[in-house]
Amino acid sequence: MALDGDTTLNSLGFAKPPSETRVVVAMSGGVDSSVVAAKLADEGYDVVGVTLQLYDHGAALAKKGACCAGIDIHDARRVAEEKGFPHYVLDYENIFQDAVIDEFADSYLAGATPVPCIRCNERVKFKDLLETAKDLDADCMATGHYIQRMVGENGPELHSAADASRDQSYFLFSTTPEQLDYLRFPLGHLPSKDATRALAAEYGLAVADKPDSQDICFVPNGDYASVIEKLRPGSAEPGEIVHADGRVLGTHKGVIHYTIGQRRGLGIGGLTEPLYVVKLDVDAKQVVVGPKEMLATRIIPVREINWLGDAPFDSQTEWHLAVKVRSTRPPREAVIRPTGPDTAEIELLTPEEGVSPGQACVFYETEGSRIFGGGWIWRGQ
Repeated sequence: MALDGDTTLNSLGFAKPPSETRVVVAMSGGVDSSVVAAKLADEGYDVVGVTLQLYDHGAALAKKGACCAGIDIHDARRVAEEKGFPHYVLDYENIFQDAVIDEFADSYLAGATPVPCIRCNERVKFKDLLETAKDLDADCMATGHYIQRMVGENGPELHSAADASRDQSYFLFSTTPEQLDYLRFPLGHLPSKDATRALAAEYGLAVADKPDSQDICFVPNGDYASVIEKLRPGSAEPGEIVHADGRVLGTHKGVIHYTIGQRRGLGIGGLTEPLYVVKLDVDAKQVVVGPKEMLATRIIPVREINWLGDAPFDSQTEWHLAVKVRSTRPPREAVIRPTGPDTAEIELLTPEEGVSPGQACVFYETEGSRIFGGGWIWRGQ
């Protein structure tokens, strides 16, 4: 261990004993962050657990499978008590409402398909909570995300998790170099979620068999439309379902009930061919449908780019990388052409279907695991 001038680094990368290394662990109450906290406590680190209350405590208790809810706060506190480290609950309800929920509602009403989990990481967990960790004189902050932080020639780099099925890089592309310098991800190297649960059992954690959280924490059962209607009353205005060739095929109860690429539940019969939602025209209150081939997109405009490469983003006219346009899809080869310091035009070598404004476009190394950042898709096809 790093003593008396010895430069040996501990497991978190500091040249001092774990007992002299304070680490704030962001604890959601689930098995992943609980294992991180227990692991670091067992290794002798000065652990401080912090759980965020992101929305009304009573309402949160009523929703099963949500993170940062009432029962999860209880579970996180119990882990801290069992392992003997301090635990704090911070009320971030107003911050979460302003930084995540309001934008989610407004983006959805504008016809986009937002990804609030990315904004939560970017604007709440890796911003306000990270600053709180620094205020607590922590050397770093650790989370239970499945992603890897590796130190390269030019400093910390972001890499995909060892287990591709658990990789969360799509949701963490907006992590800045400064944040990455301070963050640690102790689970990123594990081969599977089973390995995490095995560690939870080894540490004797009551949450070892706790189910993973599902859907967006404030959207029960994935029903986006009902949440939007509660947040923005009167937002579900009826309109026409229109074929791309101009034919009116039917009516709808609100654009918010549809997403790009949707086929089922359109409510129009007598079709001779399968039709898909190819565009949402919010101003005209129209849901535009067409054949599947209309979903194919090759050129994607992207903005608000967070670049994690070694050279400045606009120092080259082209970057040949792979991109992921939805969290559930594999990266596909593309040419990224900067149009400014944080904007670009993405050309997909193979067209993708269902590319939607509001989704993230994340940049990956074509041969390797490094993530080069990403940005937000901001315009329709």
